[in-house]
Amino acid sequence: MTTVGGAVSIDELDGRLIELFAAEPRVGVLEASRRLKVARGTVQARLDRLARDGVTRGFGPDIDPAALGYGVTAFVTLQLRQGGGHDPVASRLAQVPEVIELHTITGPGDMLCRIVARSNTDLQRVIDVIVDVAGVERASSVISLAEQVPYRTLPLVRAVARGQPSG
Repeated sequence: MTTVGGAVSIDELDGRLIELFAAEPRVGVLEASRRLKVARGTVQARLDRLARDGVTRGFGPDIDPAALGYGVTAFVTLQLRQGGGHDPVASRLAQVPEVIELHTITGPGDMLCRIVARSNTDLQRVIDVIVDVAGVERASSVISLAEQVPYRTLPLVRAVARGQPSG
């Protein structure tokens, strides 16, 4: 693993290691070394380096909001009042449990939120909470009807590990 132009470069072993731990987060270092046919110390060193370099952010459980009763997903574009900045708004929105992702964006809006709700009525409640946040001027939402491709990074990891561009 090396750094190229500010980005971390991973090799095939790093890719296989990430893929294994993504599929089985509780596999353990010793079992991973056995399956990948490398020394336990190599696995541990690679995991430590991947975490230190920010490639991996954790190996925790992947939560499905629908299984917790939050079956509605919406994307909300926010326009912010000028002069207040994005950080104070982001800090306040981070306190709303139903806001599961938030990005500053270019284009017609200032921020894009991915939110979840229990129903369309609950979605209105969540949007009202968001619009009530100081600094938010207006919101425009679209409801997701079906998730066609879930959030994923393994295809990207595989391509980078092989040194191949996408497409």
